[in-house]
Amino acid sequence: MSNEQFYNEKLIVQVVKIGVKIGVEKPMKAPEVLVKKEEVLKAIKQVIDGGEEGEERKKRAKKLGEMAKMAVENGGSSCSNLTSLIHL
Repeated sequence: MSNEQFYNEKLIVQVVKIGVKIGVEKPMKAPEVLVKKEEVLKAIKQVIDGGEEGEERKKRAKKLGEMAKMAVENGGSSCSNLTSLIHL
């Protein structure tokens, strides 16, 4: 896991709350990184059968997906912003 992946994990797990931690505690350079297979297995199990927390993650992810679709549709925020940029 390289530096940006460490921060991506923080964003997805702690801020957006749609992912699970895999056990890396600090940013590292790629050759130094070793994630134990037990940690990966634990994360996979949490995603597959995460109980109530897993259901909440799925609900948040679905809601974010819906919001993203709305943003790129005609009249959505991303569509409008891109159109405005083109007309500058």
